[in-house]
Amino acid sequence: MRIRRIVAPAGDTCDCQVEDGRVWRPAHAAERAQWSWLPEPLRDAVPASAWQPGAVALPFQPRSFRDCSLYELHWVQSSRGYVRRFMPAAHVFTSLYERLLRRPFPAFKPHPLAYRQPVYYFGNHLSFLPSGQGLKAPAYTRALDYELELGVVLRQPLRNARPDEALAAIGGLVVVNDWSARDVQRPEMSTGLGPQKCKHFASSMSAELALADGLLERVEALEAFVEINGRIVARTSTRGMLHRWGETLAALSRDETLLPGELIASGTLPHGTAMENGHWPQAGDRLRLQIDGVGEILHEVLA
Repeated sequence: MRIRRIVAPAGDTCDCQVEDGRVWRPAHAAERAQWSWLPEPLRDAVPASAWQPGAVALPFQPRSFRDCSLYELHWVQSSRGYVRRFMPAAHVFTSLYERLLRRPFPAFKPHPLAYRQPVYYFGNHLSFLPSGQGLKAPAYTRALDYELELGVVLRQPLRNARPDEALAAIGGLVVVNDWSARDVQRPEMSTGLGPQKCKHFASSMSAELALADGLLERVEALEAFVEINGRIVARTSTRGMLHRWGETLAALSRDETLLPGELIASGTLPHGTAMENGHWPQAGDRLRLQIDGVGEILHEVLA
């Protein structure tokens, strides 16, 4: 089952709808009560153009946003793509190394800590755009990039949870797009303080939230793709995580309380970013990011 929010006719609140077969219907009072763990979207957190009567809003407003990096292949491929675009002299050397030795250049591999535990950063939970909203690249970047990710939202609090308890606390799943300014990202990351303006200007979320029931058993085997202007430029899936979802959430809850409504993303699925697949978004492009069974994000890149 999937749910979504529609801005009410008065424009002051959102109405909750349920996908019933292939038809969307208003949620019953009992259903809305069951989903009380989902925070209401905030009108002030989106552009005025995204909050008009009848518009599709965010399915919920995250109480926080932790974005993990759980895919070794993405780590390697994105590092390789960064060097290719921004460090051409180094690219010659690293390409030769990889061709001769038939293995990834050592600096492209994940940090050793990422193999021992899930690594993540805190993003801006108040800059999420709903699917369908156009996005203009920030004035300070010439390298806007998309990142196709799977997000889970908690329905129960967690603290020092076991992996099975953590997995059972997942209430729903969404598609996440962690927009990035690649030419700004490396200088910010070199400070040791993590990403700042390279990430915080915007993230996106699918209009639909898929309830976890029936999805958790295959959450690490969902097919996904990136499409630009009607052409699929990358196919991927949620397979191959460094740490499974139960282990990831259990680790995040170690001596720390996680609350209902908090959003945790997987990090980019392999091939799910322009830095990997080479298809950089340009003004006028129409972008579609989809994870089967969960939902999709649609955006036009504005000039």
